[in-house]
Amino acid sequence: MAKSKINPKVDTYISNAKKWQEETQALRMVLIDCGLSEDIKWGKPCYSFDESNIVIIQGFKDYFALLFFKGMLLKDANGVLVKMGENTNVGRQMRFADVKEIRKMKPIIKAYIQEAIELEKAGVRVTLKKTSEYTIPNELQNKLNEMPALQKAFDTLTPGRQKAYIFFFSQPKQSKTRESRIEKCIPQILEGKGLNDL
Repeated sequence: MAKSKINPKVDTYISNAKKWQEETQALRMVLIDCGLSEDIKWGKPCYSFDESNIVIIQGFKDYFALLFFKGMLLKDANGVLVKMGENTNVGRQMRFADVKEIRKMKPIIKAYIQEAIELEKAGVRVTLKKTSEYTIPNELQNKLNEMPALQKAFDTLTPGRQKAYIFFFSQPKQSKTRESRIEKCIPQILEGKGLNDL
């Protein structure tokens, strides 16, 4: 594996980080050593192979993580990958508590990175569930039936935006709360915006 070049944007990111500086630097050196290209994407250090994203470094309050973009496809021989939430389809995290843990796991990290690179080289793709395979809450379906313009606007949203709304509207246990969330989001949907779009 050829070592990659250091990207000054990541130096700046690390020097400005309020937490996890040492961990980011340690993990970064392992990833560079694996021949991955580094950049800043989505505001975080991201590592790719032949322009395909492999991993991104994530810092949280209680732990530090390396997110594998196609983690669900990895064999996870060491049982170290974590699914972030019940609605997470593809990505998986390798979590760390401190820099010592990163150093200890260096051979495992490298093995997982190599497996991820081999998946990219082989052109393996992830098949995601279609939006139509998710259960639309009754309250949303009723509103879509009542308002043809809303149905049309919802149908033109990207699949990711549709799923985000479906998950958001499905979370509350009470129907009244689901209805309230839907009502608040109608103007945004009609404007073609996603749940988190400004």
